[in-house]
Amino acid sequence: MAALGRGAAGVVPVGTGEAQKDIKMATHTHSQPSPLEDAKLRRPMIIETIEKNFQYLRKENTVNIYGTVFFGTTAGFSGILANFIFRHCFKVKHDALKTYASLTILPFLSTIITYKLFVTDALYSGNISKENCVLRSSLTGLVCGVFYPSALAFSRNGRLAVKYHTVPLPPKGRVLLHWLLLCQTEMKAMAVPLIFQIIFGVFNGLQHYAAFERTHEKTVHED
Repeated sequence: MAALGRGAAGVVPVGTGEAQKDIKMATHTHSQPSPLEDAKLRRPMIIETIEKNFQYLRKENTVNIYGTVFFGTTAGFSGILANFIFRHCFKVKHDALKTYASLTILPFLSTIITYKLFVTDALYSGNISKENCVLRSSLTGLVCGVFYPSALAFSRNGRLAVKYHTVPLPPKGRVLLHWLLLCQTEMKAMAVPLIFQIIFGVFNGLQHYAAFERTHEKTVHED
């Protein structure tokens, strides 16, 4: 009887091991979130990350836009100065509003468009280096902010001078030389916007490239 009792005590009831396994699996299942719950938990984090990226990109684009617009505005002021100089040289007093409007708007628009095509688009396509970016920005300021407004003011006011006979007409065969000699003293004042446009072109190019580098590095780290 004692041996029988010991044997009965050592017998494990059938189904006990399976029940313990079922309990462990249930506990393990409840301890780990389901894929749906995991997606719900991650969704706010993803949305927050996207919002931060949008805010960062919006800030960088705002800086770039302000820099380009200011660059175009300086070209517009350069056009106003060029128009004033050549109107004074040619002693023109007609169509003041028309010439000042065109000499302000056209350099402004040409600077913005040229900068976008030759600097911004090339930069974000990854085709130019830092030095090339600064060089392109400086050339944009030089051409669109100094040479173009000067040539435009010279042409517009020269035609008005011929039309209204405000200055002596040049002799045949020496038209361009005559006008240049007439304006050579006052044209030296255009050296001021020339220097300013080059300096601001370098500064704007450096700022734009730095903003591009920050955006690129942030994108690489997130990937």
